[in-house]
Amino acid sequence: MRKVPRTRRGRETLVTIMEAALQEFGEKGFHEGSISEISRRANLAPGGIYNYFDSKDEIFRALVTDINVQFRDQIAAQVRTAADEMTAEKRVLETGINFVRQHKGIYRIVTEAEFIYPEGHRALYEALVERVGNRLRDGALSGEIRPDVGEIHAWAIIGINVMLALRYGVWAADEAPDRVSAVVNDMLKHGLNSRTT
Repeated sequence: MRKVPRTRRGRETLVTIMEAALQEFGEKGFHEGSISEISRRANLAPGGIYNYFDSKDEIFRALVTDINVQFRDQIAAQVRTAADEMTAEKRVLETGINFVRQHKGIYRIVTEAEFIYPEGHRALYEALVERVGNRLRDGALSGEIRPDVGEIHAWAIIGINVMLALRYGVWAADEAPDRVSAVVNDMLKHGLNSRTT
């Protein structure tokens, strides 16, 4: 997808380009964003970006892939140190909301990817679901959660997390992420049935 730099300086420049692309596409969207503006944001000479990418489409595709990797890396340590599955899910949602608050343009990029890079858009969500599904299976094997968890449960959790990160990460930061995740965690543990029944 992208040209792999051979030098440390080249790799650093590539990181700078990706950061500039995140800002450009996050603020303006794919169609209004431009290679010349990405180059300007990255402090590259005109045409310098073509040492790394052949087109705006190629930059956008690389960015969608990088978003998946960045988010995976953000939550990996949180999940690794979680005492159990429910704690892991709580931490994932908190980390997701905080991540989106720091990178609000990600939602615009991911939304547009559905039409510009549909296979990457789908791969991003499928990777998230796979990670949730693996954690759910581990929780079922340990006896912490019910044994019949599966793909539908994983997609449901991702749906909840995506919408809550949009609401409390992008639209307004009027609730603390740990408060949002505590409410959801309680719902995952106990459902919506009245506790008096």
